[in-house]
Amino acid sequence: MKSSILQRLSGPALAGVLMTVAPLLFSSALTYYTVVNETRISGFNVWEWVAITVCCCLTSAIALTPPTFLALVFGYFLSWNALAPLFALNMGAILLVNLLIIKIDGRRVLDVITTNKSVTTVLENIRQRELAVIFFTKLSPVLPFAVTNLVFALSGAKLRNILLGGTLGMIPRTVLAVWTGSQAREIKTLLENPNEGSWAQITIIGLILVSVVGLWLVLKRALSR
Repeated sequence: MKSSILQRLSGPALAGVLMTVAPLLFSSALTYYTVVNETRISGFNVWEWVAITVCCCLTSAIALTPPTFLALVFGYFLSWNALAPLFALNMGAILLVNLLIIKIDGRRVLDVITTNKSVTTVLENIRQRELAVIFFTKLSPVLPFAVTNLVFALSGAKLRNILLGGTLGMIPRTVLAVWTGSQAREIKTLLENPNEGSWAQITIIGLILVSVVGLWLVLKRALSR
């Protein structure tokens, strides 16, 4: 029984590891490309930015480009005009992950987890506050975007709640990253020290605290039932 559970969970577990490591490697390569080609990127027209947004939506869905990194780059080149494509990009990536998980995994992981009645009861209680859990999780800048998308998709959360909670939770961190990018004078300095300003650091700490406290309160109520 134990080996069967481990075998079934090995795929998602491996995916979780890759979704944590891959963004670091890909972002490093993308940073180099962006710095070297800053002048060329500055001259991109609307359709080129649309193409970039679509490509970044795909790479975000498969955990290659963290949304905060993209928000910094988009903010640097597009200023506040970056908000619309970034939110479209994030929602598209969340939707793609859910569609892939439904097609590839179905409910196998969820069926394994819910074989325990106690776990089933806890999950049912949490689902009643599903939107709040997703919102506070996405609010935290330290939780990997792709990993949380994977977890929510595997948990069987409603797509409507994932999209709404994910979008609302991503608003503060996306706005902060775009503002930081728009204020930067050099792309290299921005990407090497994205949180150099005191206001950015204070805001990030604030978002983490709100996220942790919010999750703790929501889960405490859910688990106490």
